[in-house]
Amino acid sequence: MTTDDKTQEKWEVQLRKGSLELVILAALQHRTLYGLELLKVLQSFKSTAITEGTLYPLLDRLKREELLEAQWVQEGDIRPRKYYSLTATGLSKLGDLTGLWRQSVQDIEYLLAHPGPDPIKVTGV
Repeated sequence: MTTDDKTQEKWEVQLRKGSLELVILAALQHRTLYGLELLKVLQSFKSTAITEGTLYPLLDRLKREELLEAQWVQEGDIRPRKYYSLTATGLSKLGDLTGLWRQSVQDIEYLLAHPGPDPIKVTGV
């Protein structure tokens, strides 16, 4: 792996870490998923692919923060599965984080679209 590849990978890891809470809350918006099912959803996107070792501690933390609720469900003869869903607090947090994410994307897009030596006019600061 080249130095450029390692640098790229570090950037991807940091972006993923910074957005994981939002990603999990968004994935559980209006649906209930068990852990491995949620992991498969996240792994279906390159930018959100994580491991079980990352997912389950984060789910536990979000549950302790009362953003998620979890319920064990027995379905037939298979072993019980723990299903996760958003609480009202989690849905509210999702709204807050979504606003922050969209503002960040808008700000970054502006900076990318307006390179140059001219100073940026900052208002409201």
